[in-house]
Amino acid sequence: MTVRPLHTLPLLFVSAAVLAQQPRPTRPVKEGEIDNQEITVEKSRKIELPPANRLFNKIPSVKPSTEQRKLTYEFEDRKLTVGDPRITPGVLAPATTAPDENPAYDNYVKLGAGNYSSFFGEGFVGLNNLSNLSLEASARHLSSGIGPVDGKNSAQADTRLNVTGKYLTDAFKFQADLGFDRNAYGFYGYSREYAARPDFNPDRIRQRLNTLNFRLGIENANAENAIDYSLKTGITSLRDRFNAAETDWGTNFNASLGITDNVFALVAADAYVTQRSDGPIVDNRNLFRVKPTFKYSSSFLTVTAGINAVNETDKRQSINSTRAFPVLDIDVVPTGNIHFFAGVDGDINRNTLRSFLTENRWLAPEVLLANTVKSLDIYGGSKGNLGGGFSYEGKVSYASYRNFSTFNNSIPDTTKFFILYDGGVSRVLTISAQLAYAQKDKFRSSLRGDFFRYGLERLDEAWGRPRVAATWTNSYVLNKKLFITADLYFYEGIKNKNFTSNLTYTLEPIYDANVKIDYFLGKQVSAFVALNNIFGQQYQRYLYYQVQGLNFLGGISYSF
Repeated sequence: MTVRPLHTLPLLFVSAAVLAQQPRPTRPVKEGEIDNQEITVEKSRKIELPPANRLFNKIPSVKPSTEQRKLTYEFEDRKLTVGDPRITPGVLAPATTAPDENPAYDNYVKLGAGNYSSFFGEGFVGLNNLSNLSLEASARHLSSGIGPVDGKNSAQADTRLNVTGKYLTDAFKFQADLGFDRNAYGFYGYSREYAARPDFNPDRIRQRLNTLNFRLGIENANAENAIDYSLKTGITSLRDRFNAAETDWGTNFNASLGITDNVFALVAADAYVTQRSDGPIVDNRNLFRVKPTFKYSSSFLTVTAGINAVNETDKRQSINSTRAFPVLDIDVVPTGNIHFFAGVDGDINRNTLRSFLTENRWLAPEVLLANTVKSLDIYGGSKGNLGGGFSYEGKVSYASYRNFSTFNNSIPDTTKFFILYDGGVSRVLTISAQLAYAQKDKFRSSLRGDFFRYGLERLDEAWGRPRVAATWTNSYVLNKKLFITADLYFYEGIKNKNFTSNLTYTLEPIYDANVKIDYFLGKQVSAFVALNNIFGQQYQRYLYYQVQGLNFLGGISYSF
């Protein structure tokens, strides 16, 4: 499907072919060629005031507490598709105060509807009265019959099913999860001229992703054990409506051993075996990681030091490489709850078809997959509790990467996106700051801003990446009857390019404000309403893809 005729068709084909033939795509790029490589900018760490004496959080009781039942009070976990999950700042979770001191009902059903012919349904059922055994099942569906452009051509529907079983003893916790996700949407970023053509077929622009995942895990449940451990393994199968498929088997192991009251030996190990097929392309891509470290912790000083050894293989690109990265983190507490921290680290960040589709669902077929090498990340900052419910965190990071990934409209079909990589050394400066306020069982607010400066060697711009990202989230509970959450997102500096005209576009700044309200009518019935994109800004997160304007959803929830 040719939407906008492009005159630089060989440009991207040369790039993909060269990278596929090279064990390490680091050669100089010829003039007029786009090279392919990728990066991951890590989230800033969350505020964690007291130094932890153990590696893992201990296992909660099998019976879910009020704090665990977030979905009961936040009826729609709206996904704001405006940021790379690897760049978008993480904010403090909103308060989940319950309407009653001791909720009598753990199960619920919710139904709602809104404009854009939207329908919402969600349900949760749990059996927690069994001896040492907990079973839970949940289902969720959210769809819009029409979208922001051309009615049904930009409709979308997301469905999620999940079953979880937990078995808890005094020594360990065992958990099994089975889940299924179905995402249906369209490639609606076409020109109006193309839609008017007699050969235009709406069925050709439809996409559907089916994801099936199964996961098993066992972990320590005894806080008195000298050895703490967690072992999880699972397999995920992804298939789309056309020829793309990916099977990913991942295993993660973490353990800590207390040597003395202040010294701990830690080890983290990961193993991923992945096969991706898309038309004639078959990728067998594996990654193995082992990260042994030692940690010294006292009330004044915490030091973590070790090494991170990673092996990656890619049969198609003839890659078999093992790298070692330093791990050093120093946290000093000069007074009270004020921390100053600094450190260095590195890693190979795994990229899969599924992870890229999470960032940008409008990917073209047969996109090139490559991992990101974070050669070195030097960071420092401060975090702490200011008293009166206020806490803060500030961090500066300067990192070097190979294979910095970006998203830009493909050739010749500009409704889809290729992944473009920077094959040289990319240097990224990240400055992050967060201020949070919490009033127990009443109000919580978090304001965060992130600034990114991309120093790329071969790409002209960090296509599809924001330069500034800010988030303000709030939650408020009134008399345990009215629960309100409000958030505001701001993104600026996103650029994409149309290779037909060879013009670069700086997308309009994004302002997205949302409000959610739950009103409890009784012990078992509540009403909810959500207003999304209150400013009505039909912004584009990626070039040619306009989002819904002001949209709302309302309905009833019944607990039993």
